[in-house]
Amino acid sequence: MRFILLDKVTDLVVGERITAVKALSLSEEYLSDHFPNFPVLPGVFMVEAMVQTAAMLVRVTNNFQQSMIVLKEARNIKYKSFVKPGNILKMSLEAKSISETESKFIAHAHIEDQPMVEARLSLNHFNLADRDASFSQADEKLIKEMKSRAQLVGAL
Repeated sequence: MRFILLDKVTDLVVGERITAVKALSLSEEYLSDHFPNFPVLPGVFMVEAMVQTAAMLVRVTNNFQQSMIVLKEARNIKYKSFVKPGNILKMSLEAKSISETESKFIAHAHIEDQPMVEARLSLNHFNLADRDASFSQADEKLIKEMKSRAQLVGAL
């Protein structure tokens, strides 16, 4: 199962900051289990939405050079409230640093003016072919897919 938790980029300054939104719908399958009588976005998905937002800024900043952008570390995570169906979660991230191989962010997510979660995130970036040249086609395919996704959400 794939979770795409970034619906639209609303602001992007290359190398500096990004703002994006995730609209939570009751039709999202995982909500039936979390929780049956009180459906809310799982906390780990809130963090993942911020990671996907940060990764989009890295991809655009680094001109889609790396196929893989993964969470290295999440620190100082503070959950403030629940995200329920019908809510629009707004993620705002400020880049502290972005290099070819890693990046660091200060991340906040809100619903309107109410804070939902905040964290400090570190990401690693690489190509699969860096470790095994036979994966170069996989890198190309992933990069192509990420460019397409960036266009769909308004990051390009």
